[in-house]
Amino acid sequence: MIYQGKQKIWSDYQKEIPDDHWFYVRSCIRQSFFPASEYYFLKICRDMLGRDIYESAHHTTCAGIAYHCDTIPQETAMTVVARQFALMTEAGYKNLVTSCITSFGNYCEILETWREFPELEARIREKLWKACRREFEKPEYIAHASDLVYKLRDEIAARAKYRLVDAASGEPLRVVEHIGCHYSKMFPHKGVGGAEYPCVLSGMAEAWGGKVIDYPERRHCCGFGFRQYFVKANRGYSVSNTHKKFESMEPYHPDVIITNCPGCPYFLDRWQYVIAEQEGKTYGEGGRGIPVLTYEELAGIVLGVDPWDLGLQMHQVSPEPLLDKMGVEYDPSRKYLGLDEKDILKPGLPTVLKCC
Repeated sequence: MIYQGKQKIWSDYQKEIPDDHWFYVRSCIRQSFFPASEYYFLKICRDMLGRDIYESAHHTTCAGIAYHCDTIPQETAMTVVARQFALMTEAGYKNLVTSCITSFGNYCEILETWREFPELEARIREKLWKACRREFEKPEYIAHASDLVYKLRDEIAARAKYRLVDAASGEPLRVVEHIGCHYSKMFPHKGVGGAEYPCVLSGMAEAWGGKVIDYPERRHCCGFGFRQYFVKANRGYSVSNTHKKFESMEPYHPDVIITNCPGCPYFLDRWQYVIAEQEGKTYGEGGRGIPVLTYEELAGIVLGVDPWDLGLQMHQVSPEPLLDKMGVEYDPSRKYLGLDEKDILKPGLPTVLKCC
């Protein structure tokens, strides 16, 4: 009975994720931070795994950042999202997958609000028609792109060239996973595992050979928090949040941090440089930082994609310690070459954080 009861409880945390036929919407900021993540999400799903994922050249931001920063009213964001749904409908799709965690939360919030207040949905439909003569069907399923990679994790593992294993010792690498707040905390039933047991990233890490590390501040915010960072005077709150996480994970000596939010990898990566400059402290081995990757970048490494094609040179913390542990083959001389193989210039080195 106890086992059956636990199985029932766990079943309540599961999420149905269709296997195929998705309408994909990008983030408005991710390509500025980690430029190849979305490209390789599409390449892995389409070219390597044969899935039908459609992207419209006409989609826009979901307006989530503006909404959460109180610069536009919710009805404006709803009308923008309604147009996204219209593009999906016009393309003949019923499943919508988002690149951005804030977009995922924004779409879920809007659909939940319309369910509770159908008269508001009717008003937004009228606004959309007046603005651009478009109509829409609501998605049957909404997923975050990490949901889909989680769904496909075993297929990726079956094609893996490298695993999250120390090539020298054969021991699993120590993985810290960080779940974006807007994925699991706004509407817990919309994410895999809910707010208490989100397993969308840990499931990937374990399928690819890694050992997931539990630590006291595992579910603590990365420090982005919108107003914590966008308001310049508040940035001390942002870095202090991130600092708290690093201090908490430090005793467990993680080899890599993986995230599923546009902001989280940015802040967990960049704030390591800031903390090193301010306090003279680093959290990785030998004066280096802990590499921070998006789940698409990690999937790409596992599948044998060249690290520099994945854009890992755009990270503040050098990824080479992780690549070397995994036995990944790469050419150090290509690190700062662009798509045309021309030099994009090596950045100035920090004074404390060691770079490879």
